[in-house]
Amino acid sequence: MKLELTLPERPGFLHALPAFNLFLLLMLFFMLGPSLVSQSGVMVDLPPSKFQMERFRETLVVTLSPGQGGPRIHLQRHPVTLDELAARLDGLRADGVAAKAVILLQTDAATPVGEERAVAELIVGKGFRLAMVGQSPPTPRTTASPDPGLPDS
Repeated sequence: MKLELTLPERPGFLHALPAFNLFLLLMLFFMLGPSLVSQSGVMVDLPPSKFQMERFRETLVVTLSPGQGGPRIHLQRHPVTLDELAARLDGLRADGVAAKAVILLQTDAATPVGEERAVAELIVGKGFRLAMVGQSPPTPRTTASPDPGLPDS
């Protein structure tokens, strides 16, 4: 005896569900992707620089930004004072990090040069290699010059 289905077949949206899931996963990937990238340091307004820096394997980021009574200093993402920075650099040098690591100094454009120099001299004085980080300069915009063959109107 053969059994037959007497109910009408109504697939509805079930055929589109895998495509909908794929769309949601792609949307989630592109929305959360930038937040999963590891970044060191603190956001500051870097001055422009025409030099490109090579990539280093082991880096520490020191960030300077202007503060009320002096510069605000961050080692990686942790706020420190100038004395704490010196103590942490001494500890890192004792661990043997100074021979391998490069310290990237990010300085906000509004930070006075004297404060930047003091921190840079402290880092170099502790035996670390120093690289100062800048922002790539904006590309110059070319203005369209009028064609000399066309009359002015």
